[in-house]
Amino acid sequence: MLLALAGLALWGQTGDPARPLLEKAYAALRARQYQEAVACFRQAAEAAPARADIRKNLAYTYLKIGEPEAARDQFAEALRLDPADTHVTLEYAFLCHETMRRAEARRIFDRLRRSADGAARATAEEAFRKIDRPLAEGIARWSEAVGLAPDNFSAHWELATLAEQRDDLDLAAKHYEAALRLRPAEHQLLLDLGRVWKASGQSERAWRALLEAARSAEPRVAEAARELLPPELLTQAGGPSPQGHPDQARLSAKELAERSYRAGYLKDALWYLKLAHEADPADFAVMLQLGRTYNLLRQDQQAVRWFAMARKSPETALAREADRAYRNLRPGLARFRTTAWVLPFYSSRWKDLFSYGQVKTEIRLGRLPLRPYLSTRFIGDTRRITSEAMPQYLSESSFLLALGLAASPWRGLTLWGEAGTAASYLRRPGAGRAVPDYRGGAAYQRGYGHLLGAEAPGPFLEIGWDGVFVSRFQNDLLLYWQNRAGYTLPAWAGLRVQLCWNGNLTADSRRQYWANFAESGPGLRLRWPGLPESLVFTVSVLRGVYTRNQDNPRRPNFNDLRVGFAYAITR
Repeated sequence: MLLALAGLALWGQTGDPARPLLEKAYAALRARQYQEAVACFRQAAEAAPARADIRKNLAYTYLKIGEPEAARDQFAEALRLDPADTHVTLEYAFLCHETMRRAEARRIFDRLRRSADGAARATAEEAFRKIDRPLAEGIARWSEAVGLAPDNFSAHWELATLAEQRDDLDLAAKHYEAALRLRPAEHQLLLDLGRVWKASGQSERAWRALLEAARSAEPRVAEAARELLPPELLTQAGGPSPQGHPDQARLSAKELAERSYRAGYLKDALWYLKLAHEADPADFAVMLQLGRTYNLLRQDQQAVRWFAMARKSPETALAREADRAYRNLRPGLARFRTTAWVLPFYSSRWKDLFSYGQVKTEIRLGRLPLRPYLSTRFIGDTRRITSEAMPQYLSESSFLLALGLAASPWRGLTLWGEAGTAASYLRRPGAGRAVPDYRGGAAYQRGYGHLLGAEAPGPFLEIGWDGVFVSRFQNDLLLYWQNRAGYTLPAWAGLRVQLCWNGNLTADSRRQYWANFAESGPGLRLRWPGLPESLVFTVSVLRGVYTRNQDNPRRPNFNDLRVGFAYAITR
């Protein structure tokens, strides 16, 4: 008996074929080598296909690398193996909603809110309402639109789509049919009708619609229709549809992707690009376009992967563009990101050389939209004080050390706040060398048209708005508007030049004269070849006016020649 027990124990240690693979997968997870962990979990799932826990771990690893669709499919497999796992059911439902399978997500949440217990039931109830309410409101709104304009294709299509997502299949079929009558060449509608009729049990009507869709000249529609057809009908799905366009049928997947991309149909473009990549895995132009498309779809984890592949292209221009895109995206996805910038300039108005700079290290916390950071700023000048009867300091003359929190940029807008200490390198009467410093604010930056890095010449507009609260200036709120518009000239021997007109406005909440002025004038921006792309030289000639002159010891107007450069790096 002792020998038998020892044998069983030894078999338990060595007889599980998935165990060594799982140990490697967990070790890879601890080392944050997620791609290796995915490969090990997949091998373990093949070695032990009946284990739901492996599928769950694989799904969570896919989420770590930003692949929600792959994670969803693994949760679906785990749910098939263990249908009673309520937690997995919820995870699967949430990912269905995130990956645009809203009808399926709604069905699952509806079932759980009726059958689950405790917290799972409450979660399902809340999630169901968040999905169902907008669908109901949208159906009511588009039903009214259809009543007012029965020949409006978009209204019928939107109503049908929302009705299908809400499982009102009869209403969906009715309006898909109405949309198809208005646009009979839209083969996507045949696919939609076949799918809805199949779900509602109208098999004969579904097969007719899907057979017609399977003969479409649009590869994406035809492939999706074939997946829905039973095997015995697939032999009838060959050949183009009579309604198809022969010219379109001859187009390659790459050409169709380009057309879809230019028209703004990014999901269709993605579909065709994947087909083009399968047809020619060494086409670096397709890899670059996949990166661009994923980037526009806000799937930056995928975009970075394709840009990384495309930058290995033997074509110098393509590789350079892919490398630039990779470097722009990669820091935003890294756990730690360090940014440094410096802005020195000379001002004839003050006859002084000023310098501003910052080194900031941010920490990325998964998918949270907030990032804590550690910052060191420098604000100083060479002249230090004015030569008037009542001298005035021309800058803060300090190093500022702070801990802060910043929100992820949203359409050019960033919110931030920090607490720290301002350490002055000058000894000022009545003030300590180190004082508490609390700052926060909002920054908005957007550019339009042919910016300095554009390949082609043309007009441009850059807008910059900043609001900054500073505690050590008597809790003052400073507002800056700095805008420029102009024309980017054609590049000459690598030299890039912009001619612009500056329009700036500064104000503060305490209404101090030195912080309330407007200025405007022409400017020139230059970037020389061989130097870093983020190094830009500027020259501006400005005419200004103080908008408040109480306690102003100077004239209400001023002229300023401003010369300097800006440089920034991110790692």
